[in-house]
Amino acid sequence: MEKLWSPWRSHFIETHGEVPADFSPFRKAWESPSEDAANMVLYRGLLAFIILNKYPYNAGHLLVVPVRQIGDFGALDEAERHEMIDLVAFGTAVLKEALKPHGFNVGMNLGRTAGAAIENHVHMHIVPRWNGDANFMPTLSETRVVSQEMKDVYERLIIARDKLLNETRRGE
Repeated sequence: MEKLWSPWRSHFIETHGEVPADFSPFRKAWESPSEDAANMVLYRGLLAFIILNKYPYNAGHLLVVPVRQIGDFGALDEAERHEMIDLVAFGTAVLKEALKPHGFNVGMNLGRTAGAAIENHVHMHIVPRWNGDANFMPTLSETRVVSQEMKDVYERLIIARDKLLNETRRGE
């Protein structure tokens, strides 16, 4: 039998119960701009930001997070919601440039029952998808295979982000 390794998942599972209810790793990442590479922050807006999911469903799995730590999507103000949607558009463009996915799953898990691991800080998922990436592993063994090293993916996304930002600046 083959073995699949995903050591980052073990850390998440083992420490999940130890996390204080009011803690948000997103807030911590936002408050540490000098550590953006270590935290895999891809882009900082005014009211929201994009971060690479450290516990991905697929290579390049991004999260769009409001700066304000809030657990209720409906309580976000209009400007926060609009910036989050704009960042979903930008995140998908970066992923298209860097990883060439064939499609995307975009959505939110609102509440623990819906799958939210971090209930106290809403966030949107952008999961790149490729033809053929749905296989027997999730169906039979509840296991996902992430085929690329996260650091390599992050570096490719940074290059694509910078390219797109430079193109936008030239077009202004």
